[in-house]
Amino acid sequence: MDINFIFKIAAIGIIVAVLNQILVRSGREEHAMIITIAGLIVVLMMIIPQIAELFSAVKSIFDL
Repeated sequence: MDINFIFKIAAIGIIVAVLNQILVRSGREEHAMIITIAGLIVVLMMIIPQIAELFSAVKSIFDL
């Protein structure tokens, strides 16, 4: 895993947090929730290949 990967996840988190606060303060709580869920889905889609790589590495280390 690269440090740039962590920075990308942090940047997405910061952007989602800012958008969430802007939308909540303007009275659009539904849109804020959708933005938060969309950000979570984007980050999960980025992390899933990394988790699969981790499982394959553990599997190869222990010869499972």
